[in-house]
Amino acid sequence: MTDFTMNVINIIQNIPYGKVMTYGQIAKAVDSPRSARQVVRILHSMSEKYGLPWHRVINSKGEIGIQDEEMFLTQKMLLEAEGVIFKTERSISIKDYLWDVNFIDKL
Repeated sequence: MTDFTMNVINIIQNIPYGKVMTYGQIAKAVDSPRSARQVVRILHSMSEKYGLPWHRVINSKGEIGIQDEEMFLTQKMLLEAEGVIFKTERSISIKDYLWDVNFIDKL
């Protein structure tokens, strides 16, 4: 496993209950700001194996990016269960729920 992958997994595992991060924010946090799509691939392929809270990762618009209706509803339900309130069908207020990535310095 690459350092990039291990670091992405570590960041996602540490997103707190009721908070979210964006794909791009995670990529930037591991010093690879153009790798948001790779973050998506890691989530898709490793969420189950590593027990990642995949539902806490959203796009930069504050929206659930999943197109599959069942998975969209699952992600929305999981976020709502953590107290995240949706301002539209698909989006939340980034400023209210975005997790400050400065925690990385403490890991």
